[in-house]
Amino acid sequence: MTPTETGTRPRVVGEREMEILDATLDVLAEVGYDLLTMDAVATRAKASKATLYRRWRGKPELVVAAITARKGEAAVPDTGTLRGDLLAAYCGAGGIDDPLAQSVLAAVVTAMGRDPEFAEVYRREFIGPKVAASKVIYERARERGEVHPGVDLDVLAPSLAGIVLHRVFLLGEQVTPALVGRVLDEVVLPAALHGPATPLSDPSAPLDPDPVTRRNHP
Repeated sequence: MTPTETGTRPRVVGEREMEILDATLDVLAEVGYDLLTMDAVATRAKASKATLYRRWRGKPELVVAAITARKGEAAVPDTGTLRGDLLAAYCGAGGIDDPLAQSVLAAVVTAMGRDPEFAEVYRREFIGPKVAASKVIYERARERGEVHPGVDLDVLAPSLAGIVLHRVFLLGEQVTPALVGRVLDEVVLPAALHGPATPLSDPSAPLDPDPVTRRNHP
């Protein structure tokens, strides 16, 4: 029985683990997921490939661990307002305005379409906790009266990231906290406060072509 099988070799932890995870992100941002190999990460981190396999089962788990470590735990900001919470959650180190995070995300989007195993691990280990944290933010805002009771949070909650990433990857814009704030103020927060144009109790009803007139003339 080998030392690895007996579990007698030391685990990769602490500062050394972070060095390997940082090296993983560097390689991922440079060459993409398809060309990233455990050998390449080991070389960049000045570690053996065996060291990597002692800690991570394979490439999907290593890459997701690196992305998660960069972003940090799915903490739930509590600034007292929906706008403040969303800015805190989406901006800053590892956030949506982080250039390295954008490069990594571009690689991730490609990888998810090509590698079902990676997509499963990424959704479970990274997206899942983020979705849960986002729902806490919106539910708390709903209790404060900042979110209309008829809003479908499954539709609204992902909208901020969706709009901003569209502007990054399709329109080529630079993400800044100011851009995130504009999307919040012009789209997300008004939608949260005013609710759907058609009551959810009658989903088959046509959309009101002039909701402003409807509000002014009940």
